[in-house]
Amino acid sequence: MSIAGKIAVVTGGSRGIGRAICLKLAAMGATVIVNYVGNQAAAEETAAAIRQQGGTAEVSRFNVADPAETEAALKKVQDDHGRIDILVNNAGITRDGLLMKMKDEQWDEVLNTNLKGAFTCIRAVSRVMMKQRWGRIINISSVIGFAGNAGQVNYAAAKAGMVGLTRSVAKELASRNITVNGVAPGYIVTDMTKDLPAEITEKIKAEIPLGTLGEADDVAAAVAYLAGEEARYVTGQFIHVNGGMFMG
Repeated sequence: MSIAGKIAVVTGGSRGIGRAICLKLAAMGATVIVNYVGNQAAAEETAAAIRQQGGTAEVSRFNVADPAETEAALKKVQDDHGRIDILVNNAGITRDGLLMKMKDEQWDEVLNTNLKGAFTCIRAVSRVMMKQRWGRIINISSVIGFAGNAGQVNYAAAKAGMVGLTRSVAKELASRNITVNGVAPGYIVTDMTKDLPAEITEKIKAEIPLGTLGEADDVAAAVAYLAGEEARYVTGQFIHVNGGMFMG
């Protein structure tokens, strides 16, 4: 599963699932660009952890919700390294609330980061990948994008939109040997979920056939497969990493 010599950009790579993905791709030999927007210390910790395990990493601050900022940052990566081989669109936010009480700002912030941000990153890297005639684009959706969830209409819409984005771009770029796939995590142990009250955690587990929450490394393993040559004939697909919570 080596991707030695490849340049991988992981948005939202400083913590949680993003950090696990960064560590996994680096362990496979890629030079990893750890994107962050607000927590430089966490991003530097991720990069340091990669270097400690013998890998190569650097950090890059840009807000995927800002197209100009994103395009400039990705151009710099291309200028510095001469190529971009792997893009993982992992950056995401939540602004939960019931439909009747949801403000326009809550909707716009989530859609601009979680969906438009992925579009902007894909558009920026597609040019260099087409010239290379090789690329791997991996979009991180969510079980919520497939099953829906009360109180998360903005998040569900953005993550469902990621599915259509993935499949459409897969068809556009396939002739240039660029695959575009997605991973849809279920409930994963992260900073956001580990502090949930015990009764809520147990209720969630009861809805999962495997009876437990997933780990960030479970998601990273799926990304690793899609990033390598073993998945060369897989495009426009989603891997569901959810313990059986949703079977689509």
